[in-house]
Amino acid sequence: MNTQDNKDTAFFGQPRGLSTLFFTEMWERFSYYGMRAILLFYMYYAVSQGGLGFGKETALSIMSIYGSMVYLTSVIGRFISDRLLGSRQTVFIGGVLIMFGHIALALPFGKTALFVSILLIVLGTGLLKPNVSEMVGSLYGEQDNRRDAGFSIFVFGINLGALVAPPIVSWFGANISFHAGFSLAAIGMFFGLVQYYFGGRKYLSKDSLYPVDPIQPNEVKKFSLRIILGIIVAALVLLVMQLTGVLNIANFILILSIIAIATPIIYFIIMFSSRKVNSTERSRLWAYVLLFIAATIFWAIEEQGSAVLALFAANRTQLTYGWLHINPANFQMLNPLFIMLYTPIFAIMWTKMGSKQPSSAHKFTYGLIFTGVSYLFIALPGILFGTAGKVNPLWLVGSWAIVEIGELLISPIGLSVTTKLAPRAFASQMMSMWFLADAAGQAINAQIVRFYPGHEVAYFMWIGIVTIIFAIILFLLSPWISKKMEGIN
Repeated sequence: MNTQDNKDTAFFGQPRGLSTLFFTEMWERFSYYGMRAILLFYMYYAVSQGGLGFGKETALSIMSIYGSMVYLTSVIGRFISDRLLGSRQTVFIGGVLIMFGHIALALPFGKTALFVSILLIVLGTGLLKPNVSEMVGSLYGEQDNRRDAGFSIFVFGINLGALVAPPIVSWFGANISFHAGFSLAAIGMFFGLVQYYFGGRKYLSKDSLYPVDPIQPNEVKKFSLRIILGIIVAALVLLVMQLTGVLNIANFILILSIIAIATPIIYFIIMFSSRKVNSTERSRLWAYVLLFIAATIFWAIEEQGSAVLALFAANRTQLTYGWLHINPANFQMLNPLFIMLYTPIFAIMWTKMGSKQPSSAHKFTYGLIFTGVSYLFIALPGILFGTAGKVNPLWLVGSWAIVEIGELLISPIGLSVTTKLAPRAFASQMMSMWFLADAAGQAINAQIVRFYPGHEVAYFMWIGIVTIIFAIILFLLSPWISKKMEGIN
């Protein structure tokens, strides 16, 4: 329930509480994208260079499964918020875990610190990210027409944090040490927590202190048994792997990949088989399945920016021009930069087209085509000049410019259709499904990115071709998808 005053216009015409959430998410994204900009290099650089000395294939897989787990745990974060703690406490605990995760990386304790950091940041981001977005919506009443503008400002904060973090954190990482860079990420999250705590007490609704669907006493035993059973099963699997000598990083990542891919499949099975879902809703779910697969393919490519493209930036891109040296981590700025440049263009375009806009399925199709072309484009320098030398950085800039067009055609549209096609009984869970598309895409990445080193051209070409083939299939099935959406525009 919203308790905010519609006359509160203290933050660019928006409720003052938006400023609290804006800066919380800005600092969280600063810490996350700053850390992510240098993490790959930290993992595969030799110990003598301040790194951990992982093989490039292993480092790429860890980066991908890391991102997958961040989105997978968002399902847990929503549950804890909705049923146990309320969104305000859940977000704060998540921020604290994230801060300690960055502190762990800032300490020179090698691989142990890395894995402790990953665990803390995965859990913390899962608690924080989905619930901050939910709290933004709670600032507005049902008839408050400032809601869309408020979310636009909030998303700008996300991209602002992601934009400024890579050059700042990477400078510390390159000129002082990787640990100094990670400590800066921890400091950023600390600033976010401080302003969230004090601003939240003043400007956020007291409703956010309480769960919207508190767990009932008769449900506690059932959920406790499920958690205990899950822990026992996980422990037994790891024990068997250890005893049989197959417990290693690659196999552990494989298990996590299977879990991330299986989770949305299980969700779909539960919804399709539920008696609470009527025939019309089930029809809409079939339409969503194909769009979900398309989104998974998109995220699998887009999220390789911090892995495969980061490696391309470091090893295949000309970075020195006389006195000017480009830090390869700075290319991580391109994602939020192009999003910020393109968003107003797309907003104006959709507004002018009005009812003549392409269908959701067609937007997804065009988005996948741009996504596939971005990889065909980055394959060109290897085809034209070979893979032994360095290429102009504009190839990398061009690839990012193309794939972010795909993101604007898929990501906001996907969020919209997720809410529209959700069965009534699973409305809140369906938002978790959208995060699971990203989790599944990065889980697939964790298995395929290891083929990139030494196979640059083939890697980019085949992924680009397969993506475009699926886009064509989606285009051909678009009339069927529109029919299955049954009354949803």
